Amino acid sequence: MSVKIGEHIDLGEFPLLLAPMEDVSDPPFRFVCKQNGVDMMYTEFISSEGLIRDAAKSRQKLDIFEYERPIGIQIFGSDIESMRQSAEICTIVQPDLIDINYGCPVKNVACRGAGASLLQDIDKMVAMTKAVVDATHLPVTVKTRLGWDDNTKNVYEVAERLQDIGIKALSIHGRTRAQMYKGQADWSMIKDIKRNPRIQIPIFGNGDVDSVEKAAAWRQEYEVDGIMIGRASIGYPWIFREIKHFFQTGERLEGPTIAERVEVCKTHLNKSIQWKGDKTGVFEMRRHYANYFKGIPNFKEYRTLLVSLQKHDDILEVLEEIKNKFVATEAIL
Repeated sequence: MSVKIGEHIDLGEFPLLLAPMEDVSDPPFRFVCKQNGVDMMYTEFISSEGLIRDAAKSRQKLDIFEYERPIGIQIFGSDIESMRQSAEICTIVQPDLIDINYGCPVKNVACRGAGASLLQDIDKMVAMTKAVVDATHLPVTVKTRLGWDDNTKNVYEVAERLQDIGIKALSIHGRTRAQMYKGQADWSMIKDIKRNPRIQIPIFGNGDVDSVEKAAAWRQEYEVDGIMIGRASIGYPWIFREIKHFFQTGERLEGPTIAERVEVCKTHLNKSIQWKGDKTGVFEMRRHYANYFKGIPNFKEYRTLLVSLQKHDDILEVLEEIKNKFVATEAIL
């Protein structure tokens, strides 16, 4: 049975989704994830207020490309009317769906009445979601958490009420807002929601999936319709192809070679420069180098060098040197 969002988005039997991540899941990063088999992606989350003000940073995040489809634009905000208007703006760009962020735990979002803050006011969350659903012909989905804290785990109510007003899928991060990203994600409530006979929309699990083995075990144990992966894909877009290969064959795929790590890192860098320009593209790529080459022994000197260089050609030269030098270490990685 294929997993479908609305009438037109068919994600196959068990989709792997790329979580929307601020300052990470931009078009260059999404490109390398798409090359490695991710089934559905989202933009970085976009401020509804920023869209309405026509802020350049918010508008740039609306950039989507045909090869990325299916792709959702994720929005967040604290004002219902602003969210309604931003849904109309997003619809013009023609994504495949609009996603609402009710899960972001960071202070400058949640403490301003947006993101996970809405878990403290389910009535407002429902009203906001309905306004977005009514503002677009596109499917609307939601990403949220188990609740605000251990005393208010209200995701059962959230799932039922949001489905009733028209959302087409729900992604749940198995932590409360109070947990931020600490401790272990608890998927048991996600399983309970999936088993609720009232719930008919796809339920995607998110949080702590960082290996092929965990993806396979949790698919079986928690009965979700698909898995959303975030932090584990940073610098390691191969996680999608490895999980898919394991699902299809029961065998673990070899990890990327040093040469492949370098080539994908180059592709990411080139796309970053194409999209953001030389200066910003080089600067924002710096957060990715340590992850692309994680686990390579005695790499600190190169990591320090990569984050200090400012010219595209200089970085490419160092990446080639890394490829040539570290090929011999692959046997022990």
